[in-house]
Amino acid sequence: MFGSKRNKPSNHIECLIGAGTTIEGNITFAGGLHVDGRVRGDVVAAEGKPGRLVLSEQAQIEGEIRVSHVVINGTVVGPVHAAEYVELQAKANVTGDVYYKTLEIQLGAVVQGRLVYQNDGKSDKVVQFKPVAAE
Repeated sequence: MFGSKRNKPSNHIECLIGAGTTIEGNITFAGGLHVDGRVRGDVVAAEGKPGRLVLSEQAQIEGEIRVSHVVINGTVVGPVHAAEYVELQAKANVTGDVYYKTLEIQLGAVVQGRLVYQNDGKSDKVVQFKPVAAE
C-alpha cells in the first residue's frame, strides 16, 4: 500500500549452515544461504548470479559479505556489500561498513561503521577540487 516491495528478495533457501557448525574458509554460493552457525571467511554470491544471505540471531560471520540481498539478525565483523537490499533486524550487530542500494533497519540494530548508499547512476557533473597548498 505504502511503497513498493519489489526490492524484497524471495524466500527460497537452498543451503543451511546449522547452529553449532563452524566453517573456516571462504564460501561462494548461488541462490539462498541461511546461516545459524559461525563462518570465518568471506561469504560471496557466485559471479553474475543473485545471492540471498540470511543470518539468524545466533549466526556469526567474520569476513566480507558480497551478495545481492542480505538479512542480518546476528553478528558480522567485516564489510557488507549488497548490490540490492540490506535488512538489519533487531538483533543485528555489524562492525564494518555497510554498502547498500535499499536499506531497512529495525529498532535495536547496531552498525559500528559507515552506511554507504550505492547509486547506480554515475554523475557526469562531478567536479574535482585541487587541494589547497599549505602556507
